[in-house]
Amino acid sequence: MMSPPLTRPTRVEIDLDALRFNLRQVRDRVGQDCEILAVVKADAYGHGASGVAPALAAAGADQFGVALVGEGRALRRYGLTQPIVVLGGAFPGEEATILEHHLQPALYDLDTARRLDAAARAAGNRIPCHHKVDTGMGRLGFRPDRLAAVLAVLISLPGVEIRGVISHLALADEPDKPFTATQIERFQSVVTQVREAGFTPHYLHLANSAAIYSRQLAGCNLVRPGVSLYGGLTGTPFEQEVPQRPVMSFLSQVAQLKEVPAGEGISYAHRFVTQRPSRLAAVPVGYADGYNRLLTNKGDVLIRGRRAPVAGTVCMDWILVDVTAIPDVAVGDRVTLLGRDGDECITALEWADKIGTITYEVFCNISKRVPRIFVGG
Repeated sequence: MMSPPLTRPTRVEIDLDALRFNLRQVRDRVGQDCEILAVVKADAYGHGASGVAPALAAAGADQFGVALVGEGRALRRYGLTQPIVVLGGAFPGEEATILEHHLQPALYDLDTARRLDAAARAAGNRIPCHHKVDTGMGRLGFRPDRLAAVLAVLISLPGVEIRGVISHLALADEPDKPFTATQIERFQSVVTQVREAGFTPHYLHLANSAAIYSRQLAGCNLVRPGVSLYGGLTGTPFEQEVPQRPVMSFLSQVAQLKEVPAGEGISYAHRFVTQRPSRLAAVPVGYADGYNRLLTNKGDVLIRGRRAPVAGTVCMDWILVDVTAIPDVAVGDRVTLLGRDGDECITALEWADKIGTITYEVFCNISKRVPRIFVGG
């Protein structure tokens, strides 16, 4: 008989109570007359869409947003019945999947519109789409100055239903920048033009997490919270004024303890050399798990409620931490990489500041080989 496989202790815990709390803050902010499209693309920003999306659905999210058709199909497998908007649009060959799973792609080019129209008419159906306009992000969307010609084509495609009008803000996380007001004005002008062309979009949506908490968007009846659902909205004034709770904790445990004399090089390239007799703990987590290699000699972990610095190069599967100053550390002790232990807390923002990135990337880069454990219901 084969022995059961050993369980690696490195894991991510997802606090569904915190997730629901963050969703309630959005609801309190926008009111009951505005619908909430919960963005769960990229596996719910690395939190695990299989657990996160059903929890948000049960807690009252009205719609869901994904980046890819495949992500939308997965949400249907998880049992979601709410509308699903594919923010990244539809690529050739995905039309049948869109129809089968009742997905609503963002529409930002006419070739896609023609393909969707043909597929919908062949199936005796219509495909709801969200007409995407580039009001200043410079990424996806029809340009407002070319919109008249675009609308003239779209009105001739009966298989395509313009269910919503959508744009994306480029500087919403910097509330003092005036360009956001310019984008809002352009969006309102676009909506007027779309309606004058004979379309009757039901949903108008522009606000991401930052805009939800910094702007009043007259006429918009759908918002798209993403990072704020996961407790990762950063920047002034959001960190001080927006009630949010971290959802993700990244955990492991001490696998080995070793006494090392002063003057000894540690880990690859000996980027750390002990300055005193030291006690080092080996922890089974590394950059293959999403513990960024740039945290070499920069990162901290929490053990027994106290900080312990990373000693030496972060390896693919291991880190070493200096626990000389923490008495009684033992093999098996919990190691908190992200999250709270007692009065101490290591946040995604702390990681982001140390490695020169943003909280979104910290969350998304936690590897799929790290199991997500859903707690809190």
